[in-house]
Amino acid sequence: MVLDQLKQPDSNPTEVDFDYDLAIAGGGIIGLTLACALKNSGLKVALIEAKPDSAAAAKGQAYAVHLLSGRIFAGIGVWDKMLPQVANFRHVCLSDGDYPGVVEFETADLNSDVLGYVAEHQALLKPLQDFVQECANVTYLCPAEVIETQYQSSGVEISLSINGELKIIRTRLIVAADGSKSRIRQAAGINTRGWQYWQSCIVAFVKPEKGHNNTAYERFWSSGPFAILPLPENRCRIVWTAPHAEAKALLALDDEQFLAELSKRAGDRIGKLQLEGDRFIFPVKLMQSDRYVMPRLALIGDAAHCCHPVGGQGLNMGIRDAAALAQVLQTAYIQGKDIGDLSTLKDYERWRQRENLTILGFTDLLDRMFSNNLLPIVLIRRLGLLMLRRVQPVKVFALKLMTGLKGRTPEIAQKF
Repeated sequence: MVLDQLKQPDSNPTEVDFDYDLAIAGGGIIGLTLACALKNSGLKVALIEAKPDSAAAAKGQAYAVHLLSGRIFAGIGVWDKMLPQVANFRHVCLSDGDYPGVVEFETADLNSDVLGYVAEHQALLKPLQDFVQECANVTYLCPAEVIETQYQSSGVEISLSINGELKIIRTRLIVAADGSKSRIRQAAGINTRGWQYWQSCIVAFVKPEKGHNNTAYERFWSSGPFAILPLPENRCRIVWTAPHAEAKALLALDDEQFLAELSKRAGDRIGKLQLEGDRFIFPVKLMQSDRYVMPRLALIGDAAHCCHPVGGQGLNMGIRDAAALAQVLQTAYIQGKDIGDLSTLKDYERWRQRENLTILGFTDLLDRMFSNNLLPIVLIRRLGLLMLRRVQPVKVFALKLMTGLKGRTPEIAQKF
């Protein structure tokens, strides 16, 4: 793991000149998950991260963690380190504004102890960072920035800036886990499709007067979805979606005024709310890459797709990407195949692109169906809520979709 030992380029590189089998650009939660999942793969991995401290950590980001994501982390061997800082929820209350027909999901619907988890960014990131240090096959390059990638028939030559010094490494495959504005994706000429929503999302931590009782709330208003997610120590994460102008106005309120508006939106189930820390705002968008792979390149996480925050799907899609790609690469390596060859990488793309498109469509439909007051749409969605309450197979299907249990399960998660 000594940076000075990285080799400088030779002319006419051959098979024996590879420094690594693959390089992962992006050492956030998704990039780390992939690196950790490859611990016993036999592959030599470089994990490249530009910043020691991420913006998500600085903003105190928090996430819903789906059942399948928890099982993937358990399969990796890192879940036990995360759990002490993770809250679970055993109930989900889904409602349409002030409409009294609330859909309540319970653990019995899935024959499970819990329905999901909620964790702050550092509660997931730090155990993964600690775990990757124990992976003898992973070199963690941080801070290091990818300056240029040159794709060749047998591999990739990656120019890195490490503490202002230029280093060049050669690898069979580069994996872009560098976020929604992925420079690697853009440099490769991979197009994306999607749109910016008319909404922005405000996130904040609050302390409720009453206990949150391990319950997650998703309440749809005509202006956008509103969620309350339980955290350890009886704290909650608020995810409030509203049209841009309204969201900016809410952010501009002082704490007392903001809490007054927040209480109107949240109702009185968890009592009076106390704001903890700063509030943050971010625009909401949907994005899907036209392709997830090219020869010697694969995209995972936000580099491949982004979705509306309703249902807390985004991070979990990326975790499943990482587990799926790890499985494809390890299988190819065992079979003696070239892990950077397009035919190998297409197995990953066929697996994840279609499943992610389903989730993107699902979240988009939810937001558009509930974020309006058109009478025909109101009638349709309330009929849908009635079906969720009354028709158990429909309820279970929706719950499995929301918790990541529909679709193909990576092998690393199958024993849990």
